[in-house]
Amino acid sequence: MLPGCRFISGTSSKPLLKTLALSAVIFLTVSGGPYGLEPLMHYAGKNGSLLLLCLVPLLWDVPTILAVLELNSMMPAEGGYYKWVRRGMGERWAFYEGWWSWLYSFADMAIYPALAVTYISYFFPYLTEFRVPVCLTVVWVCALLNITGILNVGRISLTIGVIILIPFFILFYMAFTSGALNIAIPSPNLNGIGYSSLGMGIYTVMWNFIGWDNVTTYAGEVNRPVRSYLVSICISFALAFAVYFVTVLITINSGIDFLKLNDFGFPLLSEKIGGPFLGALTATGGLAMAYGVFSAVMLSISRVPAAMATDNLMPHFLCKLHPRFNTPYLAIIICAAAVSCLVVFSLPELIVIDVLLYGAGLFLEFIALLALRIKEPDAPRPFKIPLNTMMLTVMVSAPAIVFMFALYGIIANSGGHYAMFLVAFAALLSAEAVWLAIKRIRTSSR
Repeated sequence: MLPGCRFISGTSSKPLLKTLALSAVIFLTVSGGPYGLEPLMHYAGKNGSLLLLCLVPLLWDVPTILAVLELNSMMPAEGGYYKWVRRGMGERWAFYEGWWSWLYSFADMAIYPALAVTYISYFFPYLTEFRVPVCLTVVWVCALLNITGILNVGRISLTIGVIILIPFFILFYMAFTSGALNIAIPSPNLNGIGYSSLGMGIYTVMWNFIGWDNVTTYAGEVNRPVRSYLVSICISFALAFAVYFVTVLITINSGIDFLKLNDFGFPLLSEKIGGPFLGALTATGGLAMAYGVFSAVMLSISRVPAAMATDNLMPHFLCKLHPRFNTPYLAIIICAAAVSCLVVFSLPELIVIDVLLYGAGLFLEFIALLALRIKEPDAPRPFKIPLNTMMLTVMVSAPAIVFMFALYGIIANSGGHYAMFLVAFAALLSAEAVWLAIKRIRTSSR
């Protein structure tokens, strides 16, 4: 560890995050409720939406969750996936992992303040003219919350999770008991869905189930991390899938215009079924979602540069902890500043960068999983995937296939505008440039 560098430790005397609060933070990091699923019906139609909603998590999320649980059980450490890749693949690839994940999270976090503007405009339409100031307010309020510590994020996450889910539970109750809807599961098929639309539908489901690895970066601040993560991830996945499934089922039976739903979101569906009050309540949940997911993602990503700083892969000051709250406050401030610069970009541009960088980092984690099985077959693994190395390779290839299919959908729907892809690939290539600079600095300082 660098001289004078204090970093968060699971042995700290400060209280640690417990299972219920961890479940809420994970739910917000990965899901945040059905908000963001609206485009699925537009792309996949009535018959394809539920099919994709069932197949994509099986191929994309289940392998990712299993890999995360095994790696986290080996190394439930602050820094999460960065530590896994470092142990399995060495320092250079660990830097790539941390750098890409940091950049990906900037783009990902910038999406949620923009969504907050969408939902607050349900109440105050004129605020769309002040999009950037509203986004900046969300960014810095969340940053201040993160500086005060993980327990505050956990407690507020529980409250926000309830605010997000209440409108949908009311929607479910009204849809199934009012008799206004004839709820039936349509015949699952992809007939009439174009290749590019199918890819975009897959991508929409992926994006709504993204980030299982992010939640392990603060494992040193979690009580009994191996057991807590196993239970909390299972709870979060089951809750997210159930809420998504029922929401999509009601939507495709409501007769709502999918194009309008894509433009105005689930408050439009709630208005149709439950009236203006439920529409307003759903919009309020959307605001809570944007705030909660942003805070949860910032919590996870702010720990990565601090962990890298202890290994001399980031500037020393990033591992400095707040004297009162014991949090990497300078890393949090830098994250907030970077996101503040990105809020001027459009949602489609941010989402493309988000998915490309996230996918690159995730595949390094899969390779680290395989490398550690080969290099350290007898290392303690409280949770171990019951597959040999060959079958494990088959398992992790499924997310890669889903990712490439979704990427094709994004490219096919880009309308010939490839600037966002250039930015994303430049961000990927920047890891090597920064790595070489770090090596030069290390050499010259000897």
